[in-house]
Amino acid sequence: MAEKSILEVIRGVAEERFTEDDLKDCFLLDIVVNGKKVEVFADSDEGIKFWQCQKLSRAIEAELDASGGLGEDYLLEVSSPGVDKPLQRKRQYPRNVGRELQIRTVTGEEWEAKLMGVEEDHLILKVKGAKKGQFKEKTLPFDEMESAKVMISFKQKKKK
Repeated sequence: MAEKSILEVIRGVAEERFTEDDLKDCFLLDIVVNGKKVEVFADSDEGIKFWQCQKLSRAIEAELDASGGLGEDYLLEVSSPGVDKPLQRKRQYPRNVGRELQIRTVTGEEWEAKLMGVEEDHLILKVKGAKKGQFKEKTLPFDEMESAKVMISFKQKKKK
């Protein structure tokens, strides 16, 4: 089976499964085929859960086994993109409102900002100002953004 048809098979299975009630908020992000290793990255509006990845994996595996295109010895991994990957779709932003993002614009600027809101064509951000403790609101159109990653914070909440 050619790589293109493997991609088509996986996309087809995913799109079919994403119409089911328990997977309807899921969406496909990327498929990487490297020899006998197939990686499928998916997400959901609420953050994809392990059992959703498992259900999608079983469906994809059944279709790949039926087609026989990869033979019997292949490795299939279905997972979320992971915290080190940039956000890829507009659908990923709403659940990250309130979190810090590391942003790179198409002009090469890089900065950190708190995601305050998501509109149809832009993000609403809280950016640090020139003085300590000073912040300003900024809008950033999606077409001016090259990438955005959620910054992982290890700060502990203060106990009351």
